[in-house]
Amino acid sequence: MNLNIKNSDIGWHKKRVEKAAILILAAFFVLIIRLFYLQVIKGEKFEELSRNNRIRLQQIPPIRGLIYDRDGKLLVDNRPSFDISIISKDAAPLKQTLANLARYINIPADHLMEKIKKEKGIASYKPIVLKTDIDRDMLAAIEVNKFNLPGVVLTVSLKRNYIYEDCAAHLIGYLGEIGAAKLKDKKYSDFKPGDFIGKFGVEKKYEDFLRGKRGGRQIEVNAKGQMIKVLNTVKAKLGDNLYLTINLPLQLKAEELLKNKAGAIVAINPNTGEILAIASSPAFNQNDFVKSMSHHKWRSLIENKLKPMVNKAVQGEYPPGSVYKIITAAAALEEGIINPETKFRCSGKLQYGNRTYRCWKKKGHGAIKVEDAIAESCDVFFYEIGQRLGVDKLAKYAKAFGLGIPTGIELDSEAAGLVPTSTWKKRKIGRNWQSGETLSVSIGQSYNLTTPLQIAVMTAAIANGGIRYKPIIVKKVCEADGTVIKYNASQATGRLPISDYTINIIKNGLFKVVNSGRGTARLIFFPKIAISGKTGTSQVASSKEEDEDVVKEYHLRPHAWFAAYAPSDNPEIAVSVFVEHGEHGSRAAAPLAKEVIKQYLSEKEMPDLRR
Repeated sequence: MNLNIKNSDIGWHKKRVEKAAILILAAFFVLIIRLFYLQVIKGEKFEELSRNNRIRLQQIPPIRGLIYDRDGKLLVDNRPSFDISIISKDAAPLKQTLANLARYINIPADHLMEKIKKEKGIASYKPIVLKTDIDRDMLAAIEVNKFNLPGVVLTVSLKRNYIYEDCAAHLIGYLGEIGAAKLKDKKYSDFKPGDFIGKFGVEKKYEDFLRGKRGGRQIEVNAKGQMIKVLNTVKAKLGDNLYLTINLPLQLKAEELLKNKAGAIVAINPNTGEILAIASSPAFNQNDFVKSMSHHKWRSLIENKLKPMVNKAVQGEYPPGSVYKIITAAAALEEGIINPETKFRCSGKLQYGNRTYRCWKKKGHGAIKVEDAIAESCDVFFYEIGQRLGVDKLAKYAKAFGLGIPTGIELDSEAAGLVPTSTWKKRKIGRNWQSGETLSVSIGQSYNLTTPLQIAVMTAAIANGGIRYKPIIVKKVCEADGTVIKYNASQATGRLPISDYTINIIKNGLFKVVNSGRGTARLIFFPKIAISGKTGTSQVASSKEEDEDVVKEYHLRPHAWFAAYAPSDNPEIAVSVFVEHGEHGSRAAAPLAKEVIKQYLSEKEMPDLRR
């Protein structure tokens, strides 16, 4: 066997080993440099990315506070809602996942992609909401097909639930998605895109109490983004609960009475100022705002000629008609223009200058005193005393009775109404006041404007002997455990500038309106409860005498008013009823007030009217 090996072969092999060693050393050097780059230079960044891939933060939205009536009957709570979100990091391939999801939720894939693109500032590991409040069929479809929907997450949130649809809609209000402008405001730093916020009513006014505070939890996920375990939790703070002053059975009754009518009913406790019922018709379903309201539905609300989105009790301004005669009578008595025995003769009309001012009763009332003039609503009597007082004296008393100024109720956009004066007309219209205009003012016409709430507050002040109270709509605010953190006590805002003697004369006249044989509201006489009140019919458009009994087009018919309190000798409730284009207060408004009073004072059992 030949063992001789050439030196050239040995050298060749040696060179190959050296080259291999150099390559191995170079590879190790590159690897060390890469590891140094990853662990030292970029280590902090990749550590954060790793943490985000393994540990994620989930927000826990606050649970909004509940709303009750004065007796603890639940009006508004929260219901569970299933929402669909997507975590784009876990959804690869994203286009295919969206195409699969689109089949189950009836939203085109390109629309879903647009939603994701709009949230381009959100980290890829954070969920983006694609659809809220899905129904059971969609929920089942998502659950069954989870295997081909990577990154799609089902979450449970709470949606506002208005138990009695349309009930106290203008008082309670509704929620809406927070706008971009508010999200930039530091005051709303706890809010996130897609959050709902109070937009109207007490939902808006008491947002800071109802809202609660957001919480969160830290969770560990696997490579597929599926939760493994919860590492830490900070509970959300429950929102505070509101107890309104309204009485639910009375509120439901008021709204039932206004069904198929446009108008408002306000019932108030004359001794505290607490609102017992406040209804505006037509109303709207607050739950429509919680869901995704269609453009068609929204337009139907805002274009409705009967204005369901306007709170007629607080925002509607109307001529008060003959209810204003209470002020005219009180002013004349207090100023010494008349005394209880002063009489004026009514022949059915009054000639003033070159114009004839007519009484509603064509044959006239004959010689009549103030109490009977109130009871029978004699226009001529009030023409006589009104022109003796003058417009500015009437305005002084009207404002002291609470007209022409907001009542201070805790609701947005309260209307002030209008009390005309000679100075106001000169400044606003540029013409001097004409003495004949005062006659129209004295019976609640001309430029006079008031709200049903103002009339209720005025009536309550007469009922209690002269104290005007600020209307209260929220009795108290309580934490979830029942601890009272805010209590709204009665607050007097003024006193009627008339003596007890004058108040008693006015009260006698109001008692006769219902309880005497010639009173304008004698048809609602009720032997079990003594009711005092005043009818009113306010003209929308002037008409000739021969046309007065002709039924006009709806929008030209007079408005109907009735203001009342009961029991007459010890009032517990004051009521203002306004029926838009209802024509006659005695027929359209007074019967409604009677039913409201009966409901409250008889304490009937509340029907279960949940829908």
